[in-house]
Amino acid sequence: MLFSSTVFLFYFLPVVLLLYFVSPRWLKNTILLVSSLFFYAWGEPRFVLIMLASIVMNYFFGFMVDKYRDDAKKIKWTMVLMLLGNLGMLGVFKYASFFVENVNSVFGFSLNDPEIPLPLGISFFTFQAMSYVIDVYRNDGRLQKNLFDLALYVSFFPQLIAGPIVRYQTVADEIVDRRETVDDFVSGIQRFVIGLGKKMILANSCGYVADQVFSQSAGDLSTTLAWIGIIAYSLQIYFDFSGYSDMAIGLGRMFGFHFLENFNYPYISKSVSEFWRRWHISLGSWFRDYVYIPLGGNRQGAWKTYRNLTIVWLLTGVWHGASWTFIAWGLYYGIFIMFERAFLGKWLAAWPAWLAHVFTLFVVVIGWVFFRADNFTYAIDYLQVMFGLHGGEVFDQTAYFYLVQYGTVLLLAMIAATPLPKMLAAHFLRHEVDSERPVLAASAGLARAAYILLIFGISISYVVSSTFNPFIYFRF
Repeated sequence: MLFSSTVFLFYFLPVVLLLYFVSPRWLKNTILLVSSLFFYAWGEPRFVLIMLASIVMNYFFGFMVDKYRDDAKKIKWTMVLMLLGNLGMLGVFKYASFFVENVNSVFGFSLNDPEIPLPLGISFFTFQAMSYVIDVYRNDGRLQKNLFDLALYVSFFPQLIAGPIVRYQTVADEIVDRRETVDDFVSGIQRFVIGLGKKMILANSCGYVADQVFSQSAGDLSTTLAWIGIIAYSLQIYFDFSGYSDMAIGLGRMFGFHFLENFNYPYISKSVSEFWRRWHISLGSWFRDYVYIPLGGNRQGAWKTYRNLTIVWLLTGVWHGASWTFIAWGLYYGIFIMFERAFLGKWLAAWPAWLAHVFTLFVVVIGWVFFRADNFTYAIDYLQVMFGLHGGEVFDQTAYFYLVQYGTVLLLAMIAATPLPKMLAAHFLRHEVDSERPVLAASAGLARAAYILLIFGISISYVVSSTFNPFIYFRF
């Protein structure tokens, strides 16, 4: 069930909100848990069993960690079994076909592809379940003795399918005791609508252009059209994922939960390291706190630091998908971040800000080619077209068509990917809480309401009329 579907917007969400707010306090978590399981089961009911198995497994691992806390040997083996259980489940469902394909290719075997279907959001809920056990192990979160409350943490529908990855310690207290407020509910609605607008108005428009370009053979593209396609995809994936995160954060706030931010205008970054501090923040911080720092971080010399970075970025690529293009994409960023740690970071800091920004955007856009391409051959061919190495046209009528038809929306998306709209809104709404000038405050409040209603109205028109409505991160 998509957040941007009529079923969710006009049936599921209103019913859940009604049931939640008319229910007594002791029943609210049950309402959310049942709703979340129904939400997940809407597309593929059988996959609910996989998620429930993950919840039960980590529930018992949490008890074992708490029980053996003072026994170094037993707690060590408990954590090993926890990792094997979670990563084994993830490996079977997400990487079995990839493993068989490569074994057959390298060793000449003829193993049958198991063709195991991929449960939606398995990477997200697996990482969340692991963070629970690890947080209990580190005393960063209390043991959750109520299985149903732990199930709610893992399965809560706003962040279940595509994140953000909510750490147990972030919401542990709110699962047990939270208070919903009018301010939170209103701000949650506003945040949800902004995310819906990002998705329906910007991401889908850019995504249509990207899909049209990438569906063609690389040899048939002009250099200009190739750049249009990858710029459109760069905008699509940002607004698709950040829009979903906005909707998830907004929904959580409506029910009294406060999730951490997942994006912070990554395309204004002046280095690759900064880009990854601003992009998919919950995943980056998860790998930092649960992989990079436990490996030693940067505390054990340059060689081990680079080793740790290589492991983290290899895992980042693998986490995103069972494909060598994703692995290459992860290592690609790892190499640049190691270069920045060695010498490039000092160079970028000394460059003019605009030049460092252009360089970072260039690196990021090139990286998205590997992320979007289905295979290495297409990625390399596409890059050759981008840099005029294919011997074809630099500009053609197809590129002209897309510039004329979609140039405006691409330009608007580029502007929306910067803090400029937020700064303008803050300027015009600066009197919203001005108690000394109530007329100005009322006018600013009405302006905000009108803006949110406009975004919602346009988004709903897209929801009702559009047949193109993918969510990129659902496949992860």
